[in-house]
Amino acid sequence: MGVKQGSMKAVVAAGYGPPEDYMVAEVPIPVPGPGQIQVRIAAAGVNPADVRLPSGELGDAVRLTFPHVPGNDFAGTITGVGDGVTEYGVGDEVFGLAVPRVLRAMSGKRPSVGTGSLAEYAVVEADTPMVAHRPAGLPAETAAALATTGVTARAIMATACVEAGERVLVVGATGGVGTVLVPLLAAAGAYVIATATAEDGDLMRELGAAEVIGYQESEYPGGVDVAVNLTLPGDALASVAATLRPGGRLLGITFPAPTAETTGREDVALHLVFDMNAELGGMREVGEAAVRGELRATIGRRYRLEDGGQACVDFLRKHTSGKLVVTVP
Repeated sequence: MGVKQGSMKAVVAAGYGPPEDYMVAEVPIPVPGPGQIQVRIAAAGVNPADVRLPSGELGDAVRLTFPHVPGNDFAGTITGVGDGVTEYGVGDEVFGLAVPRVLRAMSGKRPSVGTGSLAEYAVVEADTPMVAHRPAGLPAETAAALATTGVTARAIMATACVEAGERVLVVGATGGVGTVLVPLLAAAGAYVIATATAEDGDLMRELGAAEVIGYQESEYPGGVDVAVNLTLPGDALASVAATLRPGGRLLGITFPAPTAETTGREDVALHLVFDMNAELGGMREVGEAAVRGELRATIGRRYRLEDGGQACVDFLRKHTSGKLVVTVP
């Protein structure tokens, strides 16, 4: 089995606009160049970049070329390798995350970029810690759901250094990262306070939350040791920071990085968790932790490729729990 060529089906944004404009279209199958692998996609996860980049909201800072195929997270089978690739071969099962090539500059020392995973085939860089062999005991859907979420949740845990008995507030706990993070915090012995809708309360408690509260600032507790923001803009965290005891820690995964000025707190540690260099662990570690049962993926909804555009619409327009995963037959 050599490099696959010809045309394929993919979710496509033909120009800047909302995900309602996405369509499934025939586009050329990407061919791997030096240092790259071609992957037949089995499953892909939906992420914020899949709707934010084609929206045009980033202006001239990020200019896409069209047609644009969204999709970062993936799991699949290698169908071709480029010159210089030695770690992988045709037929290998792999998974990982590969952001659009236009984001190469922010993708770390060994950039993990690709051609878009909401497609039958994608080409990604081989020499990156954000791509790894998929363990035999890890299903493709689970692997795709844990790519971004697993790396991020593990990086948060490594940065937060949570101790048993500490009170941890998780804002945005019902999302892809939150549903992976809450069980890790609970396993560390933390008293987890999760923001969620009433409908998601049972899910949060099943994942390990000791307390479930609403999203309103008036419901936020006080005196917490650690606050983790997974959803609010990084410069709008004053109310989250106000929950912390003196000397507490505030961690977030959204830009811009929180500061003493924007949070109103000079007596707490502030962290933006963004580890594209995988200094805190990459995809190999995610796969190993998943097989050990330490990482748990909550797949909220499943879609087939022909409904991949709707998956992006639902991600943006609806309240969803866990990760949205698109399977590719």
